[in-house]
Amino acid sequence: MENKEDDILHEVRDRFSEAVRRTHAQGILFSGGLDSALVAAYARDAVALSVGLLPGCDDAPYAEAVATHLGLDHRPVRITPDEVLEAIPAVVTALRSFDPAIPNDVTIYLGLSHAKERGMASVMTGDGSDEVFAGYSFMREMDDLESYMDRMHSSMRFSASILGAALGIDVRQPFLDEAFFTFARTLDLSWKIGRENGTVRGKLILRRAFEGVLPPAILWQRKRSLEYGSGMTRLRGIIESMIADSEYEKAQEKYSIRFRSKEHFYYYRIYRDVVGEIPAPETGQKRCAGCGGGMSPDAFHCNICGNVENWRTGE
Repeated sequence: MENKEDDILHEVRDRFSEAVRRTHAQGILFSGGLDSALVAAYARDAVALSVGLLPGCDDAPYAEAVATHLGLDHRPVRITPDEVLEAIPAVVTALRSFDPAIPNDVTIYLGLSHAKERGMASVMTGDGSDEVFAGYSFMREMDDLESYMDRMHSSMRFSASILGAALGIDVRQPFLDEAFFTFARTLDLSWKIGRENGTVRGKLILRRAFEGVLPPAILWQRKRSLEYGSGMTRLRGIIESMIADSEYEKAQEKYSIRFRSKEHFYYYRIYRDVVGEIPAPETGQKRCAGCGGGMSPDAFHCNICGNVENWRTGE
């Protein structure tokens, strides 16, 4: 068994390094999290760009630690709330979405914008790692995770690709490299989720395969969402304060949309200004229960409003 595990760990390392070589770019959107750190470990000549909302963000210490360990050309990108608010319409326009996850997308957009300002034509991201290696915490509790992941893989979309196209930046994703992604999908779930030192972990095989490449504190760190790591959670309070209670109450009565919060309505208001009406489902699509827009038959997340359905029932 030990030899089999060693063989698989070695194969993961080799295949991933090849994937990074095939998708190599001038820059990396870099948080210091496991995924972007692994990309950086095999593309050390790329400029590492870390986006964070001033005055500080959770990712900063991790990004600095990884950059120092790997000897990266690390360029922190510090942004202000005003810069974020100014960027939201462009993000909504490109994604044609008012998903409450817009703060994550703005982080990516500003990182790519900074790369473009620096003259970069291509940037790598860590997209796809959580989806194929079961990195999300909710996955550890699912009874039929394999079926869920198969369905998810058929309808995945990553904002970085769309935002990169809007900005004229080639976004490259080593974890989604066709050969590596196909290989990773074949790995049994027991390699992806398991117990380590008394704690159940996702992305287990990645953490084990790259021991010695990254420090243990980086390999075994808990997952930080992009929103929290970049400090964008503070944006929510700012936006909430910009919408009066009376305006939000009227919006809930006027529109047949399931708004989750004032912030969600704020993004919808921008969507109406820059995109317009929500398009009706096209032939072959199903209708989103949250906004009435179209969704792929296999999707359980609406790309327009962010509504999440029960993946089994579609409700």
